[in-house]
Amino acid sequence: MKILVCISHVPDTTSKINFTDNDTKFDTNGVQFVINPYDEFSLTRAMWFKEKQGATVTVVNVGNATTEPTLRKALAIGADDAIRVNAEATDGLFVAKQLAEIVKNGGFDLVLAGRESIDYNGGMVPGMLASLLDFNFVNGCVGMEVEGTNASLSREIDGGEESLSTSLPLVVAGQKGIVEEKDLRIPNMRGIMMARKKPLNVVEPVGVDAATSTQSFEKPAPKGAVKLVDNVDDLINLLHTEAKVI
Repeated sequence: MKILVCISHVPDTTSKINFTDNDTKFDTNGVQFVINPYDEFSLTRAMWFKEKQGATVTVVNVGNATTEPTLRKALAIGADDAIRVNAEATDGLFVAKQLAEIVKNGGFDLVLAGRESIDYNGGMVPGMLASLLDFNFVNGCVGMEVEGTNASLSREIDGGEESLSTSLPLVVAGQKGIVEEKDLRIPNMRGIMMARKKPLNVVEPVGVDAATSTQSFEKPAPKGAVKLVDNVDDLINLLHTEAKVI
């Protein structure tokens, strides 16, 4: 089984967010970047398939050279090799089309990704990728087994879980539950040393025009001052007269 894991290079959630160029670009100065957490769950599941079923695991990212430390971390966790598509990830459709070319050229039969990235929270790339490839697709996956070309999966739905069966080739967008948080792996020194020698191939993007563009970014309005009340009657009065929610 040849597995491709899509890796997004995202800011750490503790980063302070600022914008430049009249609020049209994200300011990366001083920002620590990490593997997108949802992608990390899927990567860990891919490692399980590698160790238990002999799968090969390739990681891929669409981004410039600054994203390579994130790919190296994925290699240190245990992926066999990495591919970087040398382009700015301008929008979801652009990324999906770049990834589709990688899948077609690499002959991958299982593509794992996170259900969304934590920077833009678009949640659109895995579904677009499956559509472009005409692969089966399961979103929000919280459980997965593969036997031969058959896959058994579960995903969250309102009020419960849904069990599904399908076949490869397949695109899966995973989240916590596809592995548990305690099973995520921290690269050890041996893994970090080995990652330096693993292949990280850089490929040029296919010619695709971005379908969208960013007009501007805007921060949420700052939270108002906290008002303390001494009793329930005062609280009800404020909710009625000021907040106007009752």
